[in-house]
Parts: sequence; structure tokens; C-alpha cells
Amino acid sequence: MTSFDLGGYVLGGFVAAALLVGCGTSDQNSIGGIPPAGGAAATAHASALAARSADTNYKIVYSFAGGSDAANPYAGVVDAGGTLYGTTAAGGAYPCTGGSSYGCGTVYSVTAGGTEKILHDFGAGADGGNPRAALLDAGGTLYGTTVSGGSYACYGSYYSNCGTVFSITRKGTEKVLHSFSGYPADGARPYAALIDVKGTLYGTTSLGGRGECYYSGEACGTVFSITKAGTETVLHGFAGHPDGGFPGAGTIDVKGTLYGTTFSGGKHSFGTVFRIATDGKERVLHSFGATGDGRNPDAPLIELQGVLYGTTSGGGAYACGSRAGCGTVFRLTTGGVETVLHSFGKRTDGENPQASLIVLNGTLYGTTLGGGANRCGTNCRGGTIFSITPSGSEKVVHSFGAAGDGRQPHAGMIAIENTLYGTTLYGGAHDDGTVFALTP
Repeated sequence: MTSFDLGGYVLGGFVAAALLVGCGTSDQNSIGGIPPAGGAAATAHASALAARSADTNYKIVYSFAGGSDAANPYAGVVDAGGTLYGTTAAGGAYPCTGGSSYGCGTVYSVTAGGTEKILHDFGAGADGGNPRAALLDAGGTLYGTTVSGGSYACYGSYYSNCGTVFSITRKGTEKVLHSFSGYPADGARPYAALIDVKGTLYGTTSLGGRGECYYSGEACGTVFSITKAGTETVLHGFAGHPDGGFPGAGTIDVKGTLYGTTFSGGKHSFGTVFRIATDGKERVLHSFGATGDGRNPDAPLIELQGVLYGTTSGGGAYACGSRAGCGTVFRLTTGGVETVLHSFGKRTDGENPQASLIVLNGTLYGTTLGGGANRCGTNCRGGTIFSITPSGSEKVVHSFGAAGDGRQPHAGMIAIENTLYGTTLYGGAHDDGTVFALTP
């Protein structure tokens, strides 16, 4: 399993960060593969521009510029009152304590016309740092998580602490609601977005909790709840085998029960789908990793007509270089019967989906971190937007990586009317990532 270093210790997996460094790894720093700023990155707030793309229904809404501007959005956007809001893992006004000088990340807004505004610059002190998750709009206030920052050090980490849950108004007033403290009582390193179930927020942490993963020695992560006032409760600590481990994705609510994925753990050690009641009772529905199955899901699920759909970042029918499979799209009944709908990796198909799916007019849409028709280096391609029917008929809708276009989309998309909006981690005018729009 590929591994990466964030916060001074290795997470046994998380293709979410490891795969994205497939383009130009020689200039990556140690915070999850975020590259240092180039000279052009000092130009802040670049205007919207049209991507050089054969897709006339596709455009770049905004190109991030790094420096004091935002950079490297791992997360997608959320629509709140007709404006898009999101987070970036790098860029902004403050260098990270003990880590990257490239900035601790931001919360930003951007209009559909391309006018961007930085609402908050993270500093990774008591404040959070390096957010990787999309925001949640709940009652007009935005809620999110940060991977680093907060009040508590993690396992002697030289990066700044175990992460946070925060709130922020649309005008930019930010408040830390909870600082994670890690093993043995609390979670640590939340990579995932929150959800709102009847006024209570639920999320996951990739580390922390009381369950020690048998193959790594690290605490395997948690599912937690938190009130909007900041009272947090750990609902479940993962144990690795045969339980799940290291959840990199959040949960969804289906009729009062939460469903989610873990990147590793389970019967075959390649991840799980689990369900958990809001009182903390958890059950593994499916363990990934059998022959031909997907491996290492890194994205939330979606529910369509009582069936769960999701992606795995590895596994499936086609090899991806040294990696065990290019990833899959799967469906799963709430009783645990799984079917692989599509295996990525054949010719110019996408590879290694990191993000959740979305339904638009009865068709599922998603992104892949790699693959597609356009190369972005010797050993990488720029990624794709794809569509897939619930029965498994897939096609590439857009290939990233052409000159001026974004590349390597890490996050899922949202739909506003009939247009999809999303982000790319790199590419654009300054190679610091983009916000894009596509009308299928």
C-alpha cells in the first residue's frame, strides 16, 4: 500500500495524497504532496479564463494563484446563497509552523462569474491548518474540518497538532469548535466533510480513537458527533481487522443510519463499507480486496433509490503501473451485497477515483485523479470527469490536463441546476488549482 507523511508520521495508505504526486514528484514538499509556489504564483486573484479545451460546455471559473491567494483545493465547493464556498489545503497569509512555508490553507468564496475572495487564512496554531474537506452549509453558517492545527499535539508530531472542527460565517468570522487530541480518547486528523443530521454534525477522523490497527501500531480513526456549540462525542473507534481502519471519507445519512467507508482494514485489509447508528453501534457491510474487487475506498457514498454507490481508488480489473488496480465504481445494497459496475484503466479511461459520485438527471457523474486523454508528465495523465449509468455504462466526459486547464481533480462535484461545479488540485493559469464548471 502506498503511504505518505503528514504530521511526522506515516498513514498506511491514503492514495488520496500519495497518487496525486504522480505528476512532478521531485518538487513536492512533505505536506501531503503540495508543491512549492512558482514565480507566477505570487499573482493573486487571477480572473476567470476559458480553458483550452475541446469541450465547449466546460470552462475554468477561477485559477488559484498561490502566495497570499489560495492554492491546491483538495475539497470541492458548496453552494450557499448562490455563491460557491470552499477550502484549500495551501496558500494564504500564514506559513505553517514547523512545516511548509507555502501557506496553511484558506476558506474562500467564488462567484459563478469568477470573482474570488479569501474569507479566512489558517495559521495552524490554535487555529486550524491545511483543510482537506468540503464545507457544510447548515442554517447559513459554514462548518468544516482541518487536518492540522488546534490545541493538542499528535504523537509528538512536528506539524501543528491534531486538527479541528470549525465554523465560519459567509463574511469570514471563524471559530474553532473543537480541537482533536488523538489517542486514546479522541480522534485526530479529520480529512472528511461533516454532515448535519437533525441539527447534530457527524464526521470521521483518519487517526485517533482507542482501536489500534494491528498492522501499523496507529490508532485507526473514529466516527464522531459534535453539536454546533462544540460538544464532541466519539461514537466509534475503528480497530482495523476485521473492522475498518483509517477512514478518509465522511458518512451519509440514510433514514437515520450513517453509512461510510474506510480506506483500509476489514477482512482483506483493503477497506470497508460500514454502517453505524447515531448511538455508535457499528457493522461492517462489505470488506474490499477479493479478486477483481475494488480496493481502498477514499470517498463518501451516495444513495440512489435505496442503493449505495461509491468508488474505490484501487483494485478492479486493470493494473496501474506498480499499483494494484486503477479503481472502480461499485454499488452496494444496504444489506451488504456488492457489485463492481466499472473498472477504470483501459486505454484513455480515468484512473484512481478519489471522490464521491453525484446524480444529475438520473446519471451518475464523478472524477478521477489520473487517466484520461491528456498527459501532464512522463508518468501521469491529468484526470477525468466521467459519467456512468446505474447499470454500469461509463464514458469520459472531460479529460483534464490540456494547456491552461486544471489537472488531477481530487474532489467530487456539486450540481446547480444542470451544471456541475468542481475543483482540480493543480493546473490552471498558475498550476495552483482551479474551480471549473461543466454542463453535460
